[in-house]
Amino acid sequence: MISERELGPQPIDQIMAELDLENHDLVAASTEQLTHKMVMKARRGRFISMNIRLKIQRAINKASGNEYKLHDLFNYH
Repeated sequence: MISERELGPQPIDQIMAELDLENHDLVAASTEQLTHKMVMKARRGRFISMNIRLKIQRAINKASGNEYKLHDLFNYH
């Protein structure tokens, strides 16, 4: 049974795969305290706070050169 905090794979997982980005690429691109564990949880669909989602959004935008919105990366609010 999937718990209410496990929301299934998120769009960020497919986006990162298409861009050939690893979790470390986001951690390295971030100027904030972003950890590998936070990125892993985001990709797997574990519920993460808005603060962490915003850190990940800024990191993937910096690493990819694209401008992703939160709704592009996560399918929950």
